[in-house]
Amino acid sequence: MTATISHGPLSDSSDSLLRFAMRADATVCAGLGLMLAFAADPLSRLSGLSATAEWLAGAALGGYGAALYVLAAASFVRRVGVGIVAANVVFAVAAVAVVAAGVLPLTGFGVAMMLATVAATLGLAYVQYLGVRRLA
Repeated sequence: MTATISHGPLSDSSDSLLRFAMRADATVCAGLGLMLAFAADPLSRLSGLSATAEWLAGAALGGYGAALYVLAAASFVRRVGVGIVAANVVFAVAAVAVVAAGVLPLTGFGVAMMLATVAATLGLAYVQYLGVRRLA
């Protein structure tokens, strides 16, 4: 019995940066989501949000991370990458707007957590953007 390894469209070296950045984003989101879900109660006391809101945010991030990891293997990775970059930028702008408007009852620590999340999101979006440009 022998195993054969197929070197299909995933072996294209020009898309490796984009795929790496998408998998890094997926890993960060899933890891942060799990942490938020598991530590929802203590984090809620620090952030100002309810434990339910923390858990829902964690579950959403975990699901997004899992979906993004699967999408990173898509053969049409450039289109997916463009959508992910746009979604990350829209999320960052929306999160900053929510913090600036004071819509959520965030503590100082909660604001710092949100802004750190925005910074990480924009950092990953920039690397994904570079990966998309490499494919153009």
